[in-house]
Amino acid sequence: MWPLYAAGFTTAFAAHGIAANLGAHAKGAVTSLLVLGGLLALYDGAEVVLKPVFGTLADRIGARPVLLGGLVAFAAASALYALADSPGWLWAARLGQGAAASAFSPSASALVARLNPAAGHGRAFGTYGFYKSIGYTLGPLLGGVLVRAGGLRLLFAVLAVLGAAVAGWAALTVPAAPPLPKTRQTVLDLARRLTQPAFLAPTSALAAATAALSAGVGFLPVSGRAAGLGTVATGAAVSVLAGCAAVVQPRAGRALDDGRLGARSGLVAGLWVTAAGLGCATLPGLTGILTAAALIGAGTGLITPLGFAALAASTPRERLGQTMGAAELGRELGDAGGPLLVAVVASGTTLDHGFGALGLLVAAGASAALLRRG
Repeated sequence: MWPLYAAGFTTAFAAHGIAANLGAHAKGAVTSLLVLGGLLALYDGAEVVLKPVFGTLADRIGARPVLLGGLVAFAAASALYALADSPGWLWAARLGQGAAASAFSPSASALVARLNPAAGHGRAFGTYGFYKSIGYTLGPLLGGVLVRAGGLRLLFAVLAVLGAAVAGWAALTVPAAPPLPKTRQTVLDLARRLTQPAFLAPTSALAAATAALSAGVGFLPVSGRAAGLGTVATGAAVSVLAGCAAVVQPRAGRALDDGRLGARSGLVAGLWVTAAGLGCATLPGLTGILTAAALIGAGTGLITPLGFAALAASTPRERLGQTMGAAELGRELGDAGGPLLVAVVASGTTLDHGFGALGLLVAAGASAALLRRG
């Protein structure tokens, strides 16, 4: 399992490590905010388009070869810019990284489900989410250290080595999980399965959690600066958010496996905690910001392993890659949609109203889940 956790860490570290340093350290390539936005969007845009495709491919040929191919491609794309320092190659490398992550990320999730018994899915996905959260947390910090030491090319070089090392590790230790026999599935069958509550409920919760997490990471520091707080305090807020998400996920997974927490009740509770955190983001001063960060982190940490475990429990094993790819698409849409909603509302009112609007949307999702259960 450890190479799969390392794969989750790799995509998270790359996403946040590069994104946090592009604007300040790629001056020859980033000539405007529009160019910066394009470079940032390439990674996520590739994932939105390709994750369902590679998830389906993993079901067809086996998740292990798609995992290995994605990691090797990630290493090659990272090495591209490390060896050829030019704006054009930076665009190509960023797009290649996103496409490669689209292959190995849903494959890793599918293998986590395939290689663990159903009774252990909570622990497995909790640990997987923990290491992804560590990647999100350390990405900006370690990425900044590497860029300061040797420029953006050094960061890409380290990512190339990391991708190659994880690929080699996985090739040696991850057992084969050959594709399972499956009945023929039409487009209508797929649409019917992906519109069932068993898929939509956990995927919507995962999207809401990711939306809140992205909005918190992006805008809580803005609230801190507006309140007169320094960079240390605002950085601490982001660290608290990521740290709480990392700590809660394994515990939530164990509680699910031990029968102390139900998947549906846990998802509803996670949505309410996340909504409360977004509400606290409207409170003034450091206390409001840190409370918001802790609650958003705890809520998303509760939702993530329970959501993936619920998806794995309701999906035929021969369709796990397809389901995980589609669920990852939902998360990517939340990743983009959450900050966008906050920004749009805030541009016409205030940032507090933006947080409040997203909080109301997350709370509405929790209320809808309660009504469906009733």
